[in-house]
Formats: sequence, C-alpha cells, structure tokens
Amino acid sequence: MSGLDSAADALLAQRAADGDELAFAVLVRRHASYLRAFALRLTRSGADADDAVQDALITAWDKLPELRDPRQVRGWLATIVARKATDRIRARRVADDIDDHEPAATASGPEERAELSQQMRELTAALDELPDEVRITWTLREVSGASYDEIAARLDVPVSTVRGRLARARAHLLERMMEWRRS
Repeated sequence: MSGLDSAADALLAQRAADGDELAFAVLVRRHASYLRAFALRLTRSGADADDAVQDALITAWDKLPELRDPRQVRGWLATIVARKATDRIRARRVADDIDDHEPAATASGPEERAELSQQMRELTAALDELPDEVRITWTLREVSGASYDEIAARLDVPVSTVRGRLARARAHLLERMMEWRRS
C-alpha cells in the first residue's frame, strides 16, 4: 500500500472513529475484497469468510476509537478478521470433531462423549488464554496450514516472530493439555 493510501486510510479511520459513517463505508469499500480474500484463505469457506468479515466490521466500528495508529487500519482490520475467522474455524472444528466421534461415542456410551466434549472445552479454553497475536499465528499454522513465510507476510511480522509465537503457543497448549496424555 502506498503512502498516499495509508494517509487516506488514516484520515478516514480518524473520521470514522468520530462517528462518520460515510468515512467508515469508504474504508470498508477500500478493504472489503482484501479482507474477504484473507478470511476465505483462513476459513476455506465462503459463508464463514463472509460471516467473519461482517462480524469483524461490526467489531471494528465499535472499537475504532481505540485504534492507536490510524495509518495501520488495514492491518488492524485484518487482525480482527483473523480473530473472527479463528472463532469460526474453532466452532466448525468442534462440531466436526463431535460429528466424527459420534459413532464411537454412541457405541462406547455417554462417558466417552462427555470426555470428548470436556477435552474440546479445555482446548478452546487453552486457546482463549493465549494472547490474540499468538492464537492467530497458531491458528494460521495449525488450522489453516499456512507456511511460516505466509504467516509472516499476512501479519506483517518477521519470520522469527512467527517462530517465537508458535513456540509459545505450543508450549502453552502442551502444558494445558497434559491431562490428555495421561488418560
């Protein structure tokens, strides 16, 4: 993005933060296709991508006054989209895992179903404990299968930062999920 685009975004973001709906609409038009493509890449589902972008834009409108650097509005919007996409992926994974395990759980009884459900709640809780940037990085790698280079480019951070975030996420999840290994 050029310096002029960044400056225009900053002005639009400042005006939108002051309640200018038209300025926010222009920001949305400027970045909607990028945000949808980003969400689609994360979710691999058109419906989930559309929902994630819509949820993100609602959140962005509410949180615009908290934006510290209006010149970084595109990255800020992408971070919100990634968070919303992560939520959708997580919800879909939980549903898929429950569906995948349903025959075995039915055959083995309610105890196995309850255990699986508890494990999924624990994983969700463990992921929720991670800082946003670490959770998003982990999700891009482990759920979406993005390479370190792709993640670094999407999040506008060095590859070394991606490695560090992934190491922190994996260490945290390993520690929190230790009970699974014992059972």
